[in-house]
Amino acid sequence: MNKPNSSRKSINELRSQRWFGTAGMRAFAHHQRMYQTGVRREDYADKPVIGIINTWSDLSTCHSHLRSRARSVKDGVLEAGGFPVELPALSLGEVMVKPTTMLYRNLLAMETEELIRSHPLDAVVLMGGCDKTTPGLIMGATSAGIPALYMPAGATLSTRWRGESIGTGTHTRSYWDQLRAGEISEEDWRELESVSVRSSGTCNTMGTASTMALLAEVLGWTLPGAATIPAVDSAHPRMARAAGERAVSMAWEDWTPKRWLNASNFMNAITLQLAIGGSTNAVIHLIAMAGRAGIPLTLDNFADQAGKVPLIADLMPTGRYLMEDLYFAGGSRALFGELGDLLETGSLSVTGDTLKENINGAKVWNHDVIRPLDRPVTDTPALAVLRGNLAPHGAVIKPCAATHALLQHRARAVVFENAADMHERIDDPNLEVNAESILVLKNAGPVGAGMPEWGGLPIPQKLLRAGVRDMVRISDARMSGTHFGTCILHVAPEAAIGGNLALVENGDEIELDVLAGRLELLVDEATLAERRKRWQRPDTIYKRGFGVLHVSHVNQAPQGCDFDFLAGAEPTPEPDIY
Repeated sequence: MNKPNSSRKSINELRSQRWFGTAGMRAFAHHQRMYQTGVRREDYADKPVIGIINTWSDLSTCHSHLRSRARSVKDGVLEAGGFPVELPALSLGEVMVKPTTMLYRNLLAMETEELIRSHPLDAVVLMGGCDKTTPGLIMGATSAGIPALYMPAGATLSTRWRGESIGTGTHTRSYWDQLRAGEISEEDWRELESVSVRSSGTCNTMGTASTMALLAEVLGWTLPGAATIPAVDSAHPRMARAAGERAVSMAWEDWTPKRWLNASNFMNAITLQLAIGGSTNAVIHLIAMAGRAGIPLTLDNFADQAGKVPLIADLMPTGRYLMEDLYFAGGSRALFGELGDLLETGSLSVTGDTLKENINGAKVWNHDVIRPLDRPVTDTPALAVLRGNLAPHGAVIKPCAATHALLQHRARAVVFENAADMHERIDDPNLEVNAESILVLKNAGPVGAGMPEWGGLPIPQKLLRAGVRDMVRISDARMSGTHFGTCILHVAPEAAIGGNLALVENGDEIELDVLAGRLELLVDEATLAERRKRWQRPDTIYKRGFGVLHVSHVNQAPQGCDFDFLAGAEPTPEPDIY
């Protein structure tokens, strides 16, 4: 692997010159429209044009500061001798977008790729942070193939309520259970609602957003240390400015993703995901991101590493601290350094330097937040891959966020056919369920429902009031990285396409053995065959639009839920300009 060479492109070799460096009517029209915006030829014509792809919106609340950060990126581009142009992209604010941002991750990836390909851009800065924006932007930029770097939004500030540190999402779930159990009042709940998120930025726990930001950095997509800068810290606009400066250099150097992305980077990402107790969503996203780079990544890669990497980031929902604590403990660079030989530090990045060079000199300032390798947060693995007749193609669980006593469990199933059925019956006092039961949710996978974060099924109210706080829960859905519990997720094949999950009935016995990697439906094959004859594929709700495209082409979770016509495809040729 080589750093960018010292020679740089000539002005005529820049991609934007296909629009601006030619003669004729089309070039006239391009310049004419630039004049229309109030700029002069000399402002842009002989400079790299840097796209700033911004996922800001009023309803993407984690990104509410990205409007001003785009200004900082522009300042960096101008200072480095480039010409910045901002392009809005689909904003995927978790919580607000229904039924789920996961339905639209591939739409953002497609939009990003096509924005880049269809405009006169020499390099791009990708601005995102909330869960699906990170993989969506990176997938699209990888496929587009021009120089690109990622600027993460950063996490929201830490907060407290009545003396307790509050983790975004994590405490939403725990206090919701307390409210339903009658342990706190509606007034308490309202008060918590008003103080639990103090600033712009993504969830302050090790949820999907923080997980994906850290993985983007170890994959080489960000400037060193960028992943852990809080959203409203003064270091954040400085980082944004530096990202703009670096994008100009990348354009001259033709420093494209294929120059640094390789199998070593993705193995580093798996190692880091385990070390931070990261969101299970990262499994799907990493497989999809690797697929765009032409690098095969499977559940077996995760299973092979699980149990070999100690969990050293003491962060909620598994641990005690928040992302701001990680920043002050030394941030991403110190965290990577603590992993030592577990990471391949010769991997390159957007800087053109190796990971070793990017983390050189970083120190851990709080070994309670970033633990030494010989003092992990827990001995329980951060991830396990399960297989068996209930999940022949695989399922995942986050053991470190589960109840240890439930990791080996055999019990009868309480089955919900879909989310509506679950919400209608889960709190019915006549529901035949006890603390030992296994809750099963069907038809929540990528085809069935767009794969929302419904995998943390609620505990039935009558059990909450009896003191139950965890149960084994199984679904083809995902779960928020901020949440916790003994939840088996991403069951594949999903119920909506006829996976064995579709055949589970109330009262069936299911056996879970996380240590052995097994998930078995204890029903004989002859009975399952009879049930399969009676099974009918549920109708899709989508009759038009993007939903039709999604259900027709989305892959299953073990393939990253990318579209079958996008994963691993050759880049589309550059557009004709006549």
